[in-house]
Amino acid sequence: MTERERAEERMQQKWYDLVMAEQQGASQQQLERLYNSYILAVEDYNRRVAEEGLSIAEITPREKKTAETRRWQKKAS
Repeated sequence: MTERERAEERMQQKWYDLVMAEQQGASQQQLERLYNSYILAVEDYNRRVAEEGLSIAEITPREKKTAETRRWQKKAS
């Protein structure tokens, strides 16, 4: 697994954590902390994409499918 792929997984997990916390009624302060953590993960992911010399448009179709697959796997378990 590449650094970019690990960064993508971290970014997706941070988003999932944020959404779940919101659904469970987390405080505004907790949500802001989770959101900031997510934004840092997005920035890290974007840096790694740039390091690989890729544009977001070049990886989006494959990454989107990967993200959708992971969501379905989580729901199924």
